[in-house]
Amino acid sequence: MSIRTSVVSAAIEQGVMSIVLQRPEVLNAYSEEMLNGLVQAMEEAGRNREVKTVVISGAGRAFCAGGDVKSMSDFTPLDIHDFVGKLNYLVRSMSKLEKPIIAAVHGYAAGAGLCLALACDMIVASDDAKFSAGFAQIGLVADGGGMFFLPRTLGTYRAKEMLFTGKILSAAKAQEWGIVNEVFPASALAEETKKLAVQLANGPSRTYAMIKKLANQALTADLEAMLGMEQTAQTVMASTADHREGVQAFKEKRKPMFTGE
Repeated sequence: MSIRTSVVSAAIEQGVMSIVLQRPEVLNAYSEEMLNGLVQAMEEAGRNREVKTVVISGAGRAFCAGGDVKSMSDFTPLDIHDFVGKLNYLVRSMSKLEKPIIAAVHGYAAGAGLCLALACDMIVASDDAKFSAGFAQIGLVADGGGMFFLPRTLGTYRAKEMLFTGKILSAAKAQEWGIVNEVFPASALAEETKKLAVQLANGPSRTYAMIKKLANQALTADLEAMLGMEQTAQTVMASTADHREGVQAFKEKRKPMFTGE
């Protein structure tokens, strides 16, 4: 299976769906077509049992430079309302997808591009990557989940610093602040991302789905609610074939062979 529009491509190999943003001439800034392509890819990832893990990256010199600022002068408030509504649909789709999503960031992840990365479950970056939430510099607030993810990732003070000032973080600083999981040399990013994605694709996928669900709910739930959800989830996970395989592999001192069942 492959998806290809003029601005988004997606292909599956070794259980990994690789989604590539394809507007390199504008540093992969969002367009409505690109947004629709991402939604289409997420929907296919949800339907397709072959897909175990998703990777999002950008073609050319950047991951995603955010909104296409040059076209914004033609937008009416209603246009903005509708576009952000579609952006929200994408973020919800990513959150509900029961499979890990990795953002592989090189060059700029700015504005809504930063928020796209934050909506993923993990972020790996090249050592030349740069992260910025420059919404206020064009008189806007963060969208695409930015006002949700940034304070929870950075704490309110650092989030406000990024949002107020448009401060640009290097990959190393972004890792220090907790935005990025791993930083690799630019020449090794694709290889290292694939290695991580295939590792996850070969893991206990039902367990990953439950971990993602619980971790997302933990952002808003209280302790008592989380304890109850953990109890229910663990009861379900203990009945899976992957749990039995994991225990047996531990006893036999071998690597487990998970099937996602």
